[in-house]
Amino acid sequence: MAKLCEGRICIVTGAGNGIGREHSMLLAAHGAKVVVNDLGGSMDGTGASTGPAQAVVDEIEAAGGEAVANTEDISSWAGAEALVNQAVETYGGLDVVINNAGILRDRMLANMSEEEWDAVIKVHLKGTFAPARHAAAYWRDRSKAGEEVDARLINTTSVSGIYGNPGQTNYGAAKMGIAAFTIIAAQELQRYGVTVNAIAPGALTRMTEGLGGFKQPTPEQQEEMRQKMGPQWIAPIAVWLASKESREVTGRVFEASGSVLAVAESWHRGPTAEPVLDPEAIGPIAMELVAKARPNADMSGKDKQPRL
Repeated sequence: MAKLCEGRICIVTGAGNGIGREHSMLLAAHGAKVVVNDLGGSMDGTGASTGPAQAVVDEIEAAGGEAVANTEDISSWAGAEALVNQAVETYGGLDVVINNAGILRDRMLANMSEEEWDAVIKVHLKGTFAPARHAAAYWRDRSKAGEEVDARLINTTSVSGIYGNPGQTNYGAAKMGIAAFTIIAAQELQRYGVTVNAIAPGALTRMTEGLGGFKQPTPEQQEEMRQKMGPQWIAPIAVWLASKESREVTGRVFEASGSVLAVAESWHRGPTAEPVLDPEAIGPIAMELVAKARPNADMSGKDKQPRL
């Protein structure tokens, strides 16, 4: 097997289970040295344990790969900095950061608590920003020192964010923010030899098994779902994006699952009209624009159909 990431030094956050674990295992199989980060908490972000990260490291090493565990809280400034420093100090550099850590605190908007909002925004949005910021500063300094940089920042967004899903205003807002963060960071970091992309995964993991579309499969359906919607379908695009082969691709969001591999197209301006100053005149104009506009997407990324 050709090894796409031979010698690449990679960080994967939220790597103790599910998608992050698959990223780490496949990166290592393709020759990468992996810093496996996981706080070891529960799905809602509570608790901590060294077990999940170390278990993945043990699997990688048993298969002949190189990895080291990290249990820092990547939504903290100091934790993210320590994570980046560990990669540099352990392996002598850093080539790839995959921001994958996440939690869920689903609730309908009218019932959502401040704590449920804050916790999800912190882990997803700040937990993407903080590792990215420290890695970006490292790559910038290397570039300014005259070193050749061919680095990758790979974020994790969601169809819940880019398309919308009821009950997830906190999660969806964070994930839409990550998509915007990706586009802007790609513009800023290109000069330093860094590409920035995001993946919107669709997979059956402990985070998604209770959501719509993943509820209570029959025993006969379970194996079929594991094959079709397992996290193993997400890792290949992550590994390719982490490799040197992807250097021409930046600022993109890829959807990945056992059902589809696609590029999600960002917001574009739709129908337009001449501006007016009279608010009473706006109504008919706005209604006409809406009538001409393409509908928002549903969770499959296709035009949302009107309810009958």
